Amino acid sequence: MIYSFHEFELDTDHLELRKSGEPQKIEPQVFSLLELLVSNHHRIVSKDEINQQVWGGRVVSEATLNSRIRSARLAIGDNGKEQKLIKTAHNRGFRFIGDPASSNYVLIQDHLFENHELTNSQNSVGRPSIAVLPFHMLSNDHFHDVYAEAISHEIIVGMSRLHWLHIIARGSSFRFRGADTDISVVGKLLGVRYVLSGSLRIVGKIGICTVELYNSVDGRVIWADEFEGSLEDLLVLKSKVMPRIVAIIESQIQSTEILETKGIATENLDAWATYHRGLWHMFRFNRHDNEIATQLFKRTISMDSQFARAHSGLSFTHFQNAFIGFTRGENNQRVLARKHAEIGFEIDPFDPFVNLTMGRTEMLCGDFEAAIPWLDRCLELRPNYAFAIYSRGLVDAVLGNGLDSQRHSMKALSLSPLDPLLYAMLCCRGLSHLVRGEYALASDWAERGAIRPNSHLLIWTIAAMSHELAGNQVKAEKWVKRIKETDPKFEHSRFFRSFPIHDNHTRSATQNSLMRLGL
Repeated sequence: MIYSFHEFELDTDHLELRKSGEPQKIEPQVFSLLELLVSNHHRIVSKDEINQQVWGGRVVSEATLNSRIRSARLAIGDNGKEQKLIKTAHNRGFRFIGDPASSNYVLIQDHLFENHELTNSQNSVGRPSIAVLPFHMLSNDHFHDVYAEAISHEIIVGMSRLHWLHIIARGSSFRFRGADTDISVVGKLLGVRYVLSGSLRIVGKIGICTVELYNSVDGRVIWADEFEGSLEDLLVLKSKVMPRIVAIIESQIQSTEILETKGIATENLDAWATYHRGLWHMFRFNRHDNEIATQLFKRTISMDSQFARAHSGLSFTHFQNAFIGFTRGENNQRVLARKHAEIGFEIDPFDPFVNLTMGRTEMLCGDFEAAIPWLDRCLELRPNYAFAIYSRGLVDAVLGNGLDSQRHSMKALSLSPLDPLLYAMLCCRGLSHLVRGEYALASDWAERGAIRPNSHLLIWTIAAMSHELAGNQVKAEKWVKRIKETDPKFEHSRFFRSFPIHDNHTRSATQNSLMRLGL
């Protein structure tokens, strides 16, 4: 059971006293004394009863009892003079005076709330919100309880970098404990659309963490998975497992938000929903949807001019127009891409997507070296941002750093195996081999990317020249045919405007290959 008073929580199941959600150091006897007083707040607890419960019936001196009372008061911010919470009843005993009628007293497990920070609203529009509940142990091994709660805490810290997501503070969400917590109740009381819960079980020296993401409105599980980490080194669990969980959660929430907006009439969309409808079209990677996305981002900005991500989305659609060649006026598209990236950065310089579009704007202008600081800054803000990691791999490939490109492309694939940009990540892996002269591997990976949904003629070009360099003429000509059917006027110079390969040997080899293929 958990008792809450002022900024404190007394968790009798986990033998823990917390202040503003943070565990406090407290001696076992002092904790037992607090538990006895708080659980019997409606009456005076006699000294004899204290002796029986705290010292097991052993009679202790008045000085020892007073010492423990003093420690209990100190632990909860009280003292013998003020007696704000623990009142001395002379010659009778002591009473905890956290009266439910006058204090902010909450019996969490019975959901009896007398608490002003909780809300009954679950917004179906606007910025999404999430509560991360304390993970629970699947065994009675209370020694490892600290690991379970550490996982929850690290997820909250990791998600706090996501400025677009409203995250309920630990002090509120950690009041809901136990495997039988009602997700819909949590959602209503905390006013959140999403709830994350999980468990930890110990197998030898390995901690197996199960995570579940819920839609709190209907209790539906959106995503669930298991992760493993060594309990011997909590830093390993923190640095490797937790960032991946955060990355997947962000992707799942964003995908859910996009799908939710598809069922809402356009005229009823608010700024947030309009932005996500735009994202859905943006990630279709074709001329028609890119134009729809552009208009939706413009509409978002008209409703909220300070929506940094909407400006970044608009920058990205202009990037697509110039990079893939969706529209004429390539130079004008570059100007617009930079303009909106810079506006987004002025509004929110700490948003990862904003920094990503700044870096891709440099790539669009052919200065791939200048893109590196932006992409690195993006990854400092969000270390497991698959889109940024893939972009870093693409920069490496163009600059001739094949090994680094391979490392980045594979990390992006592992972090987001169902990404709308999967075709590009796979093809980037192909480029990483191509710049190292490993043409057979390059053709294999490029083929995987080219056959994926959303791929376009620049991807098909990489597949065609990789096959040609590997000696697979039939497969190369298959992609050449598709390129010419899509754009009869396509020439290899168009490819090198988007992929200005720096390594002279690689550039010469690829250019000669495309010329042999008639491009």
